[in-house]
Amino acid sequence: MRVLLSRPMPPATVAAAEELFEVEVRQSTQPMSAAELRAGLAVFDAMMITLGDRVTAEILQDFGRPRCRMLANFGVGYNHIDVEACRAHGITVSNTPGAVTDATADIAMTLILMACRRAAEGERLVRSGQWQGWHPTQMLGLHVTGRKLGVIGLGRIGQAVARRCHYGFDMEIGYFNRSEKQVDHPATRFQTLTDLAAWADILVVAAPGSAETHHLVGAEVFAAMPAHGVFVNIARGDIVDEAALIAALQDRRIGAAGLDVYEFEPAVPAALRALDTAVLLPHLGTAALDVRENMGAMAVENLRAYAAGETVPNRVN
Repeated sequence: MRVLLSRPMPPATVAAAEELFEVEVRQSTQPMSAAELRAGLAVFDAMMITLGDRVTAEILQDFGRPRCRMLANFGVGYNHIDVEACRAHGITVSNTPGAVTDATADIAMTLILMACRRAAEGERLVRSGQWQGWHPTQMLGLHVTGRKLGVIGLGRIGQAVARRCHYGFDMEIGYFNRSEKQVDHPATRFQTLTDLAAWADILVVAAPGSAETHHLVGAEVFAAMPAHGVFVNIARGDIVDEAALIAALQDRRIGAAGLDVYEFEPAVPAALRALDTAVLLPHLGTAALDVRENMGAMAVENLRAYAAGETVPNRVN
């Protein structure tokens, strides 16, 4: 089976794929273009693709049944793939759930602590050479322990964030989710997103990206948040109306934001970059070698099962 890896992958991932398949590794770190995707669909039996490689109905309409019949997504989020169009063209799609949960939750904690305690702003102050020493009112932030955490989307990652906050920081947990969730600590389900936003000191987005969650968080949510409220997104950028977030920060309607993802990633608006109250990371959610190796191993296993005619373990369509 001929398999294309759409980006340079961890060496262990490439080696595992090469043991099983005839492999070609695309050397660019940038997303595949529509032309490259069309060529891949015509030339390869399967592709391991990832964030930014947008497989759309428009691209697929050029094919009846393309040669490529398997897309193994390297990552848990797959909103860049039109899975219904893939099903219509006989293409199986898989992802890598589980492997990313703890790493992404850890980044949420990083952003919560950095945004609440003004860590990025403080680090810039020290590097500038302008720090004049400690004093009682220096860079007063928001104490994290004992706060109220609101989680938008209480799936695997949302639950991992809630668990860290409850057991590690004695936080009260509230959440907004399509269904009630059973967890091993107290957690209150809110019926509306604005009610959750008004209640929480810290609001974290952990919902999957989809057409249904596009701009789920906008001006109404930010207006409901308390003035000291901290907003964190570790899910998908387009879940948030970025212009509304920028306006809320500029007008000091909310206290701070911590972002690992952006609406038009990798483009980050100058207005957002200019805000000291925004902590901005370059999509580091799963950026640890062992985590990426685990993701690769899961993607390769999905490919192996497909090639063997077995049930694909993490099929999404």
